[in-house]
Amino acid sequence: MSTLNTTWQRVMDWWDGLSRSQKWVFGIVLFGGLALSPIFTPGFVDTPGISFGGTMAQFAMVAIIAIGLNVVVGQAGLLDLGYVGFYAVGAYTVALLTSPDSPWNQMSPNGFLSTPWAWLSCVPLAMAVTALTGLILGFPTLRLRGDYLAIVTLGFGEIIRLLADNLADITNGPRGLNEVAFPHLLESEKHPEGVFSVSNSSGDANYGTWWFWLGLVLIVIILLLVGNLERSRVGRAWIAVREDEDAAEVMGVNTFRFKLWAFTIGAAIGGLSGALYAGQVQYVAPPTFNIINSMLFLCAVVLGGQGNKLGVILGAFIIVYLPNRLLGVHFLGIDMGNLKYLFFGLALVVLMIFRPQGLFPARQQLLTYGKAARDLLRAKPTDTEPAK
Repeated sequence: MSTLNTTWQRVMDWWDGLSRSQKWVFGIVLFGGLALSPIFTPGFVDTPGISFGGTMAQFAMVAIIAIGLNVVVGQAGLLDLGYVGFYAVGAYTVALLTSPDSPWNQMSPNGFLSTPWAWLSCVPLAMAVTALTGLILGFPTLRLRGDYLAIVTLGFGEIIRLLADNLADITNGPRGLNEVAFPHLLESEKHPEGVFSVSNSSGDANYGTWWFWLGLVLIVIILLLVGNLERSRVGRAWIAVREDEDAAEVMGVNTFRFKLWAFTIGAAIGGLSGALYAGQVQYVAPPTFNIINSMLFLCAVVLGGQGNKLGVILGAFIIVYLPNRLLGVHFLGIDMGNLKYLFFGLALVVLMIFRPQGLFPARQQLLTYGKAARDLLRAKPTDTEPAK
């Protein structure tokens, strides 16, 4: 195990030694490979029980959730156990405005949404509603810390699910909301409802693949925005709060304001993923937003490495891909796909023992000046410098 840790550390050092432009080239190549993976899927990678495009679409959705949760947990150090609540708010915002089962359906003749653009119109609205929800929740609760904050957020996630389950006149209760809107793009004779419709279920470029491509584009945009925040005053304040909130307050950081920033931004990203889920599945029901899924989202962040955007994406891939890859694989008469919680539990135990910081931990470095500042600090004194 020590040899494995040493090898992994060398890989991390190699990555840190690359310049920003080299990392961009590496990222573009990796992005292109990921985008083409549903079309050119190697047999040993393919998922037998579900189309690989559908698996990758689910991965993109969970990756967006993991990035948003990483802002809250990994960067600002706020333990959020009810992040699935924001995911639910985003999904139900789209469903309530576009499903014929909803009393607030705005795709009716008297509504303000047109069918081809209804989903796209609802996405920014879902993000705004979810961000407002995060702001309302965070304002009274972010003065709490640690376990107390975790308990409050856990309660929030359960409250959202129970409201969706019991407000049957609005949410249709346990039966859920059907026929949720989706993007009607690239319509043709072969695909009269567009490539994002569930009717496009044959071939490699099926609707799951198109949702995956859309998710990849959104992931890149979110990474750019969150990356710029990391290198700004806001990102440095988040790290200060995460490392030592009391010390940050003494140094003049308005910790409550920056924690509220993180909570609101993370909520908006969770709402975006919920909107993606509602459009892709075209059905929203309360059981989807249970506490188990909230723990899986947190598991993706812990596995990948808290505070590392690319690490949590890898964690999301592990969380989504492994159960789908093992689905239908039998060992001693047991379907291995049904043991995903056992595998994730064992993986977390092993990880906490041998690598508690995650697979790709966030490096403590000067975010503004990056590699140049580190090289300057590590530079050895030259012979011309006076002896001290």
